[in-house]
Amino acid sequence: MEKYEVEITEYLQRTIEVEAESPSDAVDIVEEDYDNCNIVLDYSDFTGKDIEIL
Repeated sequence: MEKYEVEITEYLQRTIEVEAESPSDAVDIVEEDYDNCNIVLDYSDFTGKDIEIL
């Protein structure tokens, strides 16, 4: 039998509502919260997966 490498990619997604002066400020706020682990995605944010042979 041969060996194969199979890659699994999971997708997590959550919508965050923030107050900001502009769209780019909103992205900056959420990005900073995410980087500081104030937003942590988990199994409840699962939206799909891909499985493919390498």
